[in-house]
Amino acid sequence: MGVQITIREVPEEVRNVLAARAALKRQSMQEYLRGELVRIAARPTLDTWIEEVRRRKDAAGTSIATSAILDARDADRR
Repeated sequence: MGVQITIREVPEEVRNVLAARAALKRQSMQEYLRGELVRIAARPTLDTWIEEVRRRKDAAGTSIATSAILDARDADRR
């Protein structure tokens, strides 16, 4: 069983944008917001993602020099 969440003092402009997005998907505001909250919760935060990348990099024991990364970046720009 789900829980109820109340969010107070949402700016009217924000509410209007969300209502329009819900309407485009032919969903009620509640359906749309529930889906968005589930989507947000399913993704790691940026800090969590960065920490996981660092952990995997450390576990692999590999390292790439900054100059090699910059050279590869610059080569793609030519």
